[in-house]
Amino acid sequence: MKTIFVKAKEIDRKWYVIDAAGQRLGRVATEAANILRGKNKPEFAPHQEVGDYVIIINAEQVEVTGRKATQKMYYRHSGYLGSLRADSFEKMIGRKPVFPMEHAVRGMLPKNRLGRKLFTNLKVYAGGDHPHAAQKPEAVTLPAVKEA
Repeated sequence: MKTIFVKAKEIDRKWYVIDAAGQRLGRVATEAANILRGKNKPEFAPHQEVGDYVIIINAEQVEVTGRKATQKMYYRHSGYLGSLRADSFEKMIGRKPVFPMEHAVRGMLPKNRLGRKLFTNLKVYAGGDHPHAAQKPEAVTLPAVKEA
C-alpha cells in the first residue's frame, strides 16, 4: 500500500454552517470535528489537513442531558498554589457562551500541531448571525433530538 499525499492545490475547501439551537453539545461537536478533519471526504488522510471550514451558530442555545448543566465542570488553573477554579456548564454558558462548544470540539481533534491548525478552521458564534455569508456556507442538518 502507498501512503496518500494530497496536494494543497487539489483540496476543495467548503464552508459548512451548523445551527446548534436545541441540539446536544456532543452531537454538534462530533459532526464539526469530523468535517474539520475531513473524514467526510474520500481523500481523507489522518496526517494531512484536508478538512473544511465549520461555522457553528446559536452556541449559547446548545443543550446537555440529565443534570450535566449543574454537574459538568470546566476547570482552569493559573499555576499558583490553590488557584484551581471551577465553573459549571450553566455558569460558563452565561459567562462565555462559545467556550463549551469550542472546548468540546478541541477535545475531539488531534493533540498536536495538526489539531491546533484544524481548530483555526472552526468559527463559533453565540447568536444566529455570522460574518461569513460571502463564503456561501452549506447548512448541515443534524438528526432530530429524541425526547427521553
